[in-house]
Amino acid sequence: MSQRPLVHFEISERKVLLRLLDSVCILICLSLIGIIFEFDYFRIDSQNWNWTLVLLLYFNLFASIFELYDLQKASNFDSVLQNSILSSGATVLFYMLTPILTPSLPENRLQILFFFLAILIPLLLWRLVYITLISSPRFYKRVLVVGNSFDINLISSDLQKSDPNYMVVGYIKTEDRISSEIDEDMLIRFEVKDLTEAIKEHHINEIVVASGYKKGLMLPLYNQLSVLLKAGFPIKDYTQVYEEITQRIPVQHVDKDFYRYFPFSRSNQNKFYQIFFRIFDVIIALLGLAFLVLIVPFVLIANALGNRGSLLYGQERVGKYGEVFKIIKLRTMAKDAEPNGPQYAEKNDLRTTSFGKFLRRSRLDEIPQFYNVLKGEMSLIGPRPERPVFVDELSEMIPFYETRHVVKPGLTGWAQVKADYGNGHTDSLVKLQYDLYYIKHRGIFLDLNIILKTLSTVIFFRGQ
Repeated sequence: MSQRPLVHFEISERKVLLRLLDSVCILICLSLIGIIFEFDYFRIDSQNWNWTLVLLLYFNLFASIFELYDLQKASNFDSVLQNSILSSGATVLFYMLTPILTPSLPENRLQILFFFLAILIPLLLWRLVYITLISSPRFYKRVLVVGNSFDINLISSDLQKSDPNYMVVGYIKTEDRISSEIDEDMLIRFEVKDLTEAIKEHHINEIVVASGYKKGLMLPLYNQLSVLLKAGFPIKDYTQVYEEITQRIPVQHVDKDFYRYFPFSRSNQNKFYQIFFRIFDVIIALLGLAFLVLIVPFVLIANALGNRGSLLYGQERVGKYGEVFKIIKLRTMAKDAEPNGPQYAEKNDLRTTSFGKFLRRSRLDEIPQFYNVLKGEMSLIGPRPERPVFVDELSEMIPFYETRHVVKPGLTGWAQVKADYGNGHTDSLVKLQYDLYYIKHRGIFLDLNIILKTLSTVIFFRGQ
């Protein structure tokens, strides 16, 4: 294997690269402006190092909220332009509103505009370079899949959706008895004997094995993979790759001994984490209920005109350890919305009133659930609680569905900020995969990530 595969940046490497170069480009531009022009408002020097630190903290916070580090959006300049303007504007605004930590406002207010442009312009120029070079096909991870046709289709669709720089080039099919619906124009079928040459010719960066030895991984192929592995070539298990890239657990493809090897997050038993998170829940719940008191008069008037029914309604949901409790929400649907029994809510559901659509999109309908959080029935973050009738139905159809009940349900969660709106078996399976990922990796940093993504959901009006 004399020919090396082309360079590829992993997801974590691209995110670090974006954050690092964003900050470096902004600081270089501000330094140059300070040297060339008489820019008194912001200076980078040893005496005012705290100004620089606060600026970087604000920028990274708002850049995360406005999705500058979402790799899908980072590859599209229209999204980058919008999110860069929002991030730069919010950074400058909050920087000016905290004069205790930042310099006092300049007498010449035009310097504020220069400050904004000194953040925005280098950011856009660097992101254009990123899109042109690093997001180009020359830096794609080129993958060869070993497995049956179902796994190949799943990997080539789910993984490429999650990572825009992930490209399944071809496959080695291990189970001919499984009918294939693979588009031969998109994916190349390789033979076992041609594996080494295929890696060289097509610049393969990685092999993903989606089939166990007993399920069709033939001895000649097994031997070739062993030789490649000993030579240092990256060979990964499908479930590992799926989890790393999609940030979901492929529960539908794990064995029956799932509970034996599924490593639940240590935070689930960490008393310090639990106490800290409970205190955080109580504080946020009190603030949320105080906000509810402020907006109730306006919601009452709008509800009387738009919904013409009771303001609140309760509904049974399944909580931690399968215990049933009553959730409280602002009503968004017409009265008697389920004449034929319980049914899933749908996107653009005709049962939702015009004012109810606003409440859902803004997620204001969920504010009364802070009462459930205060009672301890729910937490701020966790899997969304489902109705008992749907839990019984989904538990029969989806493996390990009830595993999501080992933690408290949440007002928001990993599935809510990552999954698209949907209902039924397929969408519930995707949400379960995200919920299990949260249960497995639960911790302060993932919780913070969910909070930031929830803010993005509210700001961009993506409530469901």
